[in-house]
Amino acid sequence: MQVAAIQKKLRRFSKQRDWDQFHNPKNLAMALVVEAAELAEIFQWMTPDQAAQCAKDPEIAKQLRHEIADVQIYLLRLADKLKIDLSAAIEEKMQLNAAKYPVALAKGNALKYSRR
Repeated sequence: MQVAAIQKKLRRFSKQRDWDQFHNPKNLAMALVVEAAELAEIFQWMTPDQAAQCAKDPEIAKQLRHEIADVQIYLLRLADKLKIDLSAAIEEKMQLNAAKYPVALAKGNALKYSRR
């Protein structure tokens, strides 16, 4: 995925509709949470096994694609507005997580690092 190219398309899309006035960090973060909730709603009453298999259903797969795309769109817009380089932020966070969750302590363990 070419993050910068997608962000440019999203900027243009927003500008053409005069939506930039609504796309401040607060509103984008709130929209991101709403879209994440809509994604979670698809799985809400499924068992873990049903959730693992649900994308085999074409209609559910379509819903998942659309909600995941909505989450990603708002995340990209938010990062763009805040001038955050997502690639650098992800790399930095992965390094922090590697230190916080060393393999010897975290492998096969779902407990939060502060509860070990």
